[in-house]
Amino acid sequence: MAEIIDFASFAEEPDIDEMDREELQELLARLRAQIEQLDEREPRNMESEEYEAWGEAHEELEDLVDDILDRLEEME
Repeated sequence: MAEIIDFASFAEEPDIDEMDREELQELLARLRAQIEQLDEREPRNMESEEYEAWGEAHEELEDLVDDILDRLEEME
């Protein structure tokens, strides 16, 4: 099972503006793998607290993916 990135364990969130293309692509691949893992563990009950927490985690990862894609586009 792939490691889930817990940004709370970082002193601060990764600064994608300071990363080079290779670092961004590696982080992007890790984040996409995590999203895939989350998709496999999606709670059935959409009204549960577990589903709400799952959705928030999923959204945070998707937002970071979008930010990285934007940054990579800026580098072109």
